[in-house]
Amino acid sequence: MLLDGHSLTLESFKSIVQGHEKVSLCPKAKERLAKSRAVVEKAAQQDEKVYSINTGFGVLSKVKIDKDQLEQLQVNLIRSHCAGVGEIHSETESRAILLLRTNVIVKGYSGARPELAELLIEMLNRKIHPVIPSKGSVGASGDLAPLAHLASVLIGEGEAFYQGKRMKGHEALQLAGLKSIRLGAKEGLSLINGTQQMTAMGALTLLRAEETMDLADLICATSLEGVLGTPKAYTDWVQQTRPFPGQIQTAKLLRGFMEGSEIYKSHENCDRVQDPYSFRCAPQVHGGVRELLSFVRHMLSIELNAATDNPLVNGDTGELISNGNFHGQPVAFALDILGMAISELASLSERRMAKLIDPSFSGLPTFLVKQEGLNSGFMMAQVTSAALVSENKLLSHPGSTDSIPTNNEKEDHVSMGPLCARKAKTILENTQTCLSIEALAASQALEFRKPLKPGKGPQFLYQFVREKVPALETDRNLHGDIETILNTFRTGEMFQAMKKELGL
Repeated sequence: MLLDGHSLTLESFKSIVQGHEKVSLCPKAKERLAKSRAVVEKAAQQDEKVYSINTGFGVLSKVKIDKDQLEQLQVNLIRSHCAGVGEIHSETESRAILLLRTNVIVKGYSGARPELAELLIEMLNRKIHPVIPSKGSVGASGDLAPLAHLASVLIGEGEAFYQGKRMKGHEALQLAGLKSIRLGAKEGLSLINGTQQMTAMGALTLLRAEETMDLADLICATSLEGVLGTPKAYTDWVQQTRPFPGQIQTAKLLRGFMEGSEIYKSHENCDRVQDPYSFRCAPQVHGGVRELLSFVRHMLSIELNAATDNPLVNGDTGELISNGNFHGQPVAFALDILGMAISELASLSERRMAKLIDPSFSGLPTFLVKQEGLNSGFMMAQVTSAALVSENKLLSHPGSTDSIPTNNEKEDHVSMGPLCARKAKTILENTQTCLSIEALAASQALEFRKPLKPGKGPQFLYQFVREKVPALETDRNLHGDIETILNTFRTGEMFQAMKKELGL
């Protein structure tokens, strides 16, 4: 794929990051790089102060730097900003951050040389993934510390993953047949100004959340079969009276999943008038989540191709303007919303799980197991789900409304976007775990509805689960069962199988 700084989509992002599709520099982008670089080099020869080219950074911008120290200024910037801490990003996350920073550079407003862009591209193609600590950015002036760790590899410092091994940055470059680069004026800052850590993490979480969204509808339909619920509330004309697209889509999926259900036919005329909200209101709640995921997709799609440097360099006009594009507030808002939306999928899942194990409602054995009392069945699995739902509630508290001044009050308002990204990632993991537990419980419920068959969606899920986890006849360690199903969320296996079998 050609990288040009303008046309990266979430789908191409996924192909490059997870599918390791190779990239190359767009010829027109190379021209833009050369033009903006000429502006920087001209400014570097002037005696007047130009921020980040011949001055210090942040509150140190008042300090003028001699011409013979401009290269050292950029190296010192990278070294001093390598102050990240905490758990390091996975190779996938590191690759995502590397891709997005590369895309910003090739956009042509950073003032970097084409050679720098080409080295970044070769690192992607040869799978050199910088070791990047996950904590240390407040999400304004860019994700400075994480991106400095990325940049350190380009100058032969820091650490990187290469061919599955963690090693010194210069070793990774050498083994891959690449050479480190000497940074010119402004190029150090061009590598670290921006929102690429938070945006990369947010994009990875969103893509997984979109898959989880459809699976949540499938699992809901399976639980509905298990408790002998009715899909009447999902009737299309009812949804059209409140025509949110997400609500209509979820209801359509739920109706489709229930097609051909012998279980529903067996109780079609029962005296239950309506189901609890966790079933009946699934189109409204799940649909609301869909609407917010669409909003987050809109926001991140813009940010993937945004120029987030300070100063920005215009190769056509010769302007070099200090600005605030590095501020992560739009992304931070979106990632808080992403986390809050995903958390509601877990809230409904746990409530449906609670109904499945309650014999007074479902008519099934207590905790979905024979010889109840001797066996505890899914008792504790529901408790685990409840614990994760409560954790999600805490994590859903917004980070984007927080701020703390940094850099001697020069940077007096920050977005906390990376925190929002980490929260959303954890919320998704918790939610996928809750849905895995519900999928196990719903499949167990269908054991007691035999020989009646469920609709085509629940029948698929039941068979998918049973190929991996046997029915629960007597108590056993459920941790392994939960992890087995959860892993199919993580890898996308369940989603891909659903698409193939049900034609979604």
